[in-house]
Amino acid sequence: MEFIDPALLQYAEAHSADEPEVLKKLSRETYLKIMQPRMLSGHLQGRFLSMISKLHRPKLILEIGTYTGYSALCLAEGLQPGGLLHTIDNNPEREAFVNGFFREAGMTHCIQAHIAEAQTKIPKIPGTFDLVFIDADKANYSLYYDLVIDRMPPGGLILADNVLWSGKVIQAVKESDVDTVALMEFNRKVKMDPRVECLLLPLRDGISMLRKR
Repeated sequence: MEFIDPALLQYAEAHSADEPEVLKKLSRETYLKIMQPRMLSGHLQGRFLSMISKLHRPKLILEIGTYTGYSALCLAEGLQPGGLLHTIDNNPEREAFVNGFFREAGMTHCIQAHIAEAQTKIPKIPGTFDLVFIDADKANYSLYYDLVIDRMPPGGLILADNVLWSGKVIQAVKESDVDTVALMEFNRKVKMDPRVECLLLPLRDGISMLRKR
């Protein structure tokens, strides 16, 4: 579902900061070579992720769900000098594609990509997460949240993508639709969690911003 008229979206992109050339190339290559290119963050969301990261100035970022690396490159733009972004994905078929663009962007010194199951990898990553981006399998959003929230400082940010799920979250849902059910439960969970304040934005497919109190 599009939450904004395509012409307005085009206007918003035209009046936002331009994508770096490497991201334009990454977007084109994703649409040409990779299945389900709709999963790409894209221009407007990418500039949003970049802006949030630049405002927050994180030292350590965790991304759950790499896909083709677009969002990782956007988030890495705001890292402090010497900062590091860990990104986790369980699909080895895209590894060479992703690492090639990290090299082309000159970001290999600050992005560490892991091919692993996130629930087993996250506990093995040392440090305190200043910024977390959740954009992986929807059924495990609540699990990923539980794995990171106690490892974040006050003021730490969590961004969770696809929380409107093409509008399915406000429709009648079958119990067999595990992704929609899981996202609805996640949205309720973070709203009721006194450890965070939340803001659900209708940007692209919905982004939930959570700030740890």
